[in-house]
Amino acid sequence: MHTTETQLRSRHILACIWDFDKTIIPGYMQAPLFKAYGIDENSFWKEVNRLPEIYAQKGIHVSKDTVYLNHLLSYVKNGPLKGLSNQRLRELGTEIQLCPGLPAFFDTLKTFALNAGAKQKLDIALEHYIISTGLAEMIRGSKIAKHVDGIFGCEFIEQPLPPGYLRQDEFSLTDSGEISQIGVMVDNTIKTRFIFEINKGTNRNADIDVNAVVRNSDRRVPFENMIYIADGPSDVPVFSLVRKNGGIAYAVYGEESEAEFRQNDQLHQVGRVHGYGPNDFRNNTFTPRWLRKRIEDMVDRIARDQEYVLSSRVTKPPRHLQRDDELAARKNVPPEQSALFNEPDASALPAS
Repeated sequence: MHTTETQLRSRHILACIWDFDKTIIPGYMQAPLFKAYGIDENSFWKEVNRLPEIYAQKGIHVSKDTVYLNHLLSYVKNGPLKGLSNQRLRELGTEIQLCPGLPAFFDTLKTFALNAGAKQKLDIALEHYIISTGLAEMIRGSKIAKHVDGIFGCEFIEQPLPPGYLRQDEFSLTDSGEISQIGVMVDNTIKTRFIFEINKGTNRNADIDVNAVVRNSDRRVPFENMIYIADGPSDVPVFSLVRKNGGIAYAVYGEESEAEFRQNDQLHQVGRVHGYGPNDFRNNTFTPRWLRKRIEDMVDRIARDQEYVLSSRVTKPPRHLQRDDELAARKNVPPEQSALFNEPDASALPAS
């Protein structure tokens, strides 16, 4: 579909935007953290799942997506995670196991997009982003980090600035070696904010506020150039945002999990996602094939749009009303048709 805001671009940016847990990795990223500190992972998550109910009984409402962050800080404060720092989180990120085919698939998909654009004589670039309710520092330490163009996740502060710090010129922000406050909290609704940052280019140009009005034609990554890949119902807000604006939504599941498969199938049945498949990214498996086809479709659509815009803006050159070859043909025209080539009588023309 062509709109009045379609424009000619010298470069076209496509974006694959990824969830992390159960999407890029088979399980949850915190597993190496709990293992390193001898904490029972199941017990921790059982406690987290009970917290909203317990706090609600006291009239306190908490976010189900991010209450675990405060519980991690409780573990730091009370001893089980004593000394946990941002640096340690990044080190533990190196132990995160990726899904099959990663990180190689991220690079090969970029190359695929570049080559698909070259076939259409278009400058196409594909970027990868991770938006996660998990811990940004652990993602930065993982093997996937150097293959992505941006990471959005939860962040911790180690040494908060005290009251009145502006009056203390000598005071500086230093690392205490232990996390103590939440710096950024990401839940599945806040994820949509980061989608808009990528869309408008705020993540690349800090002068553009995410709430600024930016014409669709001026946005760095149009929604229709986005594919959002995630694992389930908690990502419905982002699935809906991307789909509503012309992008692609794709769900993944662990191949051995019947429950996750059925969950993804239900998302597809009710129109939340365009497709779904296993989180196996080896070259010839279903999910890479599906994603390559969507990239190919995007490039074809961009080529059609560019051709349409170009043709609508280029006018035909002016020409003489009576061409030279027509004048030359007068000699061969029967007398009864010669009037067709005669110049009009000036007396018959309307007054100007």
